Parts: sequence; C-alpha cells; structure tokens
Amino acid sequence: MRLDPDRLQELYKQLGEAGAEDVVCRAMEELAVRLSHTERLFRQHKLVEMRKAARSLTGIADQIGMNDLSRVAGDVTRCIDARDAVALAATLSRLLRIGERSLTAIWDMQDVPV
Repeated sequence: MRLDPDRLQELYKQLGEAGAEDVVCRAMEELAVRLSHTERLFRQHKLVEMRKAARSLTGIADQIGMNDLSRVAGDVTRCIDARDAVALAATLSRLLRIGERSLTAIWDMQDVPV
C-alpha cells in the first residue's frame, strides 16, 4: 500500500513528533470507524448518508497521506452520484480492502523514524 511519505514528513515538520503522532493516531481511529459506518450505511441502503461518510474519508485520508484510500473513497461517491449499484458494491469492497491495508501500513510505519 502506497502512502505519501512527503505528507507524513510535512506533518512531523509542522507539528513535531508528538503532535504528528497524535494526529495520525486520531486519524487512524476515525478512518476505522468511518469505514465501518460507510459499510453499514450501504447495507441499510442509506446512500445520502453513505455519500457523506465516504466524502469524510477522503479528507481524513488526504490529511495523513493515504492517497489510494482517498481516491477510492472519491470513486465511491461518484458511484453513488451515478446511481450505479453494481459499481458501488464493487467500489465499496475495494475501499474496504484498501482501507484495511492502508491502516495496517500506517500502523507499521509508526515504528519507522520519519
């Protein structure tokens, strides 16, 4: 999973080690919650709320350099806008896979000095 190391370095530069780690940890927690919430909204056929949840994933992922996750969350919103149920189901599955991999990758990077 590709992460934007420049974005992470910029966070560390701007906020210092403790501040950046706090932002990354809070973002990871929020991403995990919102990924689960997005999936639940899909199962409940609440597409308006699901679109909001997916858009929020985009912003959080961008903040910590998870470019792939951000891009696929945007794809989910476009599928909702296009009212393409088949594409939405496939793209949501991809979002969940990438989300899991991204969270694992960022977790693993916490042990690596930036």
